[in-house]
Amino acid sequence: MKMRLRYVLPFVAGWILQNCEGYVAQQVPFRDDGRCTRTTVAILGGGVTGITAAQALSNASIDDFLILEYRDRLGGRLRHEEFGEDENGDPYVVELGANWVHGVGMGVRGVYSPTQYRFMLTRSENPIWQLARKHNLAVTHSNYSSIRTYNETGFTDYRHLQREYAEAYRTASKEAGRIMTENLQDQTARTGLALAGWRPRKDDSAAQAVEWWNWDWESAQTPDSSSLVFGLASENITFQQFGLRNEMVIDPRGYSAIINGEAATFLYSENGDPRMDPRVRLQTQVTEVDYSDKGVTIRNRDGTCVEAAYAICTFSLGVLQNDAVNFRPALPEWKQTAIHKYTMGTYTKIFMQFEEMFWPNDTQFFLHASPTTRGYFPVFQSLSMEGFLPGSNILFVTVVDTEAYRVERQSDAETQAEILDVLRQMFPDKHVPKPKAFFYPRWSEEPWAYGSYSNWPVGTTLEIHQNLRANVQRLWFAGEATSSAYFGFAHGAWYEGKEVGEHVAALLQGKCVTLQGQKACGERRHYEMLHGTTPLEAYNAINGWPTSSVEL
Repeated sequence: MKMRLRYVLPFVAGWILQNCEGYVAQQVPFRDDGRCTRTTVAILGGGVTGITAAQALSNASIDDFLILEYRDRLGGRLRHEEFGEDENGDPYVVELGANWVHGVGMGVRGVYSPTQYRFMLTRSENPIWQLARKHNLAVTHSNYSSIRTYNETGFTDYRHLQREYAEAYRTASKEAGRIMTENLQDQTARTGLALAGWRPRKDDSAAQAVEWWNWDWESAQTPDSSSLVFGLASENITFQQFGLRNEMVIDPRGYSAIINGEAATFLYSENGDPRMDPRVRLQTQVTEVDYSDKGVTIRNRDGTCVEAAYAICTFSLGVLQNDAVNFRPALPEWKQTAIHKYTMGTYTKIFMQFEEMFWPNDTQFFLHASPTTRGYFPVFQSLSMEGFLPGSNILFVTVVDTEAYRVERQSDAETQAEILDVLRQMFPDKHVPKPKAFFYPRWSEEPWAYGSYSNWPVGTTLEIHQNLRANVQRLWFAGEATSSAYFGFAHGAWYEGKEVGEHVAALLQGKCVTLQGQKACGERRHYEMLHGTTPLEAYNAINGWPTSSVEL
């Protein structure tokens, strides 16, 4: 992900809950049949959301919980791997998943929108940035002005198109604010940009590359498949509230060091490794979740099971959409509709280490415009610069959406050959050899993720999203996808974990929680039925509809 130009939109209230004074959760004693472990709260997933939820429970003096994690480590989609080697033969560390702290530097306190509506954003510090500083995470500023542009003939300067896009983006942002505040119908980002004057031809490869750089690289999907209003809202809220900078994580411990560091403050073991706390069960694949208004039973592939008063499901949207876990009874229709209404993007970084650099050593980003395919190995980034991994000779390229699915299905050798062809076109006067190290993940095929992060398509509403967030009896849901304001961001996962942990703790203790100044008690609100905007009587000849069809 990267930063686009940011313009403020209204702050979207993410927490919409029922107020139920006096609601007290009653724990029902579970039977002990010698097979299932009994606990108060089962947390499904040990990523940012799961660990933050566990921390919130611990802060509320609820320490009887179990964390069930599919992998052999904590951190979820904060995932790093060793790659290549330095002159001493020691490996470098690269981030396969989340790589940036987005929104650094303190945002604005309040601004007037271009439509003359005043929206107040509380200026604050990004919680992920706070954790990064607390745990001394090594980061480097990403400078998106440090870019060169190329096509199939080599270097070609088409940066002027960036200014044209930026102007259209500003105009579209104004319109998105008006649509939200006046409760008008949403549009695709494509429609919003087109009405603002940005209308790249399909055969204009340079304009298509610039658009990819500004939209797809952030959303992991195209403007055609993204909501204008909510796509811009998530961006603007983050960068106006927290700050405009983006810091790239280059820590040899990995981005997940902040999660392990926080986990170590409330998970304990003799050697100080939070993973060794008996309340953490790694390499545990959940296969079935039985839920009711009395409790939740979780069954795992290894034959073990857990009985809990409450469960917090932090599985990714991709896992929920791919039926990787069987819910019993089946989730209600309103919940399933919400799960399948949203989309899971795939953001794939392909890493290469060469014997020596053949690309300019004073530039961070290299934008490539393919003459035939939009998003075909479009953005290369150098890690060999000062401040990153100097002298590493590491270059990586990012693909998303359909191109990510394509390369994830083919072999490393096929992908490497395609990339080398592109690099040789970009640098025709340089010798471009085969890399000595080559690697990329396959996010869309990972059974514990099935993608990288969520996106809002057009046609979604805050009410539909609330159904994604809402609990079903004693089973609660949280993750970056359930964040209305910060979906797709690590801080979205953090906020959702903190809120759900505090809420479940309040239920257990017979209390209410205060969210953005509003008291919330009991279960989260959900909407059994959501109506459209066109009544049946409007389907008539005046509106161009064949009247006989209403009888079908």
